[in-house]
Amino acid sequence: MENLQSGSDTLFVLLGAILVLWMHAGFAFLEVGTVREKNQVNALVKIISDFGVSTIAYFFVGYSIAYGVDFFQPAAVLAESNGYQLVKFFFLLTFAAAIPAIVSGGIAERARFYPQLMASLVIVAVAYPFFEGLVWNGNYGFQDFITSIGGEPFHDFAGSVVVHAFGGWVALGAVILLGVRQGRYTSEGKVLLAHPPSSIPFLALGAWILTVGWFGFNVMSAQEVGGISGLVAMNSLMAMVGGLLAALFVGRNDPGFVHNGPLAGLVAVCAGSDLMHPIGSLAVGAIAGALFVWLFTLTQNRLKVDDVLGVWPLHGVCGAWGGIAAGIFGQQQFGGLGGVSLVSQCLGTITGVLFATAVGFIVYGILKATVGIRLSEEDEYNGADLSIHKVSASPKFQ
Repeated sequence: MENLQSGSDTLFVLLGAILVLWMHAGFAFLEVGTVREKNQVNALVKIISDFGVSTIAYFFVGYSIAYGVDFFQPAAVLAESNGYQLVKFFFLLTFAAAIPAIVSGGIAERARFYPQLMASLVIVAVAYPFFEGLVWNGNYGFQDFITSIGGEPFHDFAGSVVVHAFGGWVALGAVILLGVRQGRYTSEGKVLLAHPPSSIPFLALGAWILTVGWFGFNVMSAQEVGGISGLVAMNSLMAMVGGLLAALFVGRNDPGFVHNGPLAGLVAVCAGSDLMHPIGSLAVGAIAGALFVWLFTLTQNRLKVDDVLGVWPLHGVCGAWGGIAAGIFGQQQFGGLGGVSLVSQCLGTITGVLFATAVGFIVYGILKATVGIRLSEEDEYNGADLSIHKVSASPKFQ
């Protein structure tokens, strides 16, 4: 029976890892559909290359920083208990690799290829695992400190703050340091070129892949068969629909907003998906969908922050909202299960936002000052596909 339980847990986490790995295809096609055609190949190559670099970084350094577990042991030792620790690594790796995938969408169309890979290596090897370990492993007494102030530990069941807010706020620093794309705004600061999505079908495909994979991201964060919760699945569904409908109405039927709305809701529900009532999750998702539309428009048209896919409002802000929302809608008076503190949620969320923002400016700032992070004016004009990869998305028309 022990072997059966261990084997079931191993299979459960493995299936979760596969679903979240599938989400990286969603990141890729969401970016492919959003960027101009001359940058589509680069989007595909960046996402899969970032995953490869992230795997090496997390295997040799990151996982040990977060959980104190390394893989410098005989294979017989690693295979004990049906290899549960190995598939757990695979599952959590797919979370870690989401950070570069998130950043990629913000800095699209003008970032140099290898400096971006260098940034991914550093972030996934050191910066992200450090914060991950604070929250999910209680390293350095972080959760004890939060509990001593707020009365409860910081609760982030599936990564609204640990993964999404972290990636979105890192991306903000990278986007600001890179600067806007050529011809995006006039010298007076008015929008000159809007650069609409190059392919709504690819954008929609990416959004659908992410949406489906997200149920592995959330439900399988239990990391054992006995922890499966229908509540997590239902809350994820309701938040997804809330984000979709809010983005549909607030975004006035814009297909880009419509397909990113569900993602905004899913980002926000991750933290409290195991605590909230489905109606609370619907509200959390709806607020996130509206926030995304409003902030994307604000950053692009007013603040002149050229975040191509809107990863700061989608992941950064909606992720932070999710961390705080867990402390509101997780309370029993709002129909939640309780055991969560709004003070603790605010403290944990603010810590994550400040740390991730510092990481973004420091890592990309050092790279900008040393090797450079932006394509030349000519290469950017020609497009990253031809400048970096020497091939276009449609070679027969090249």
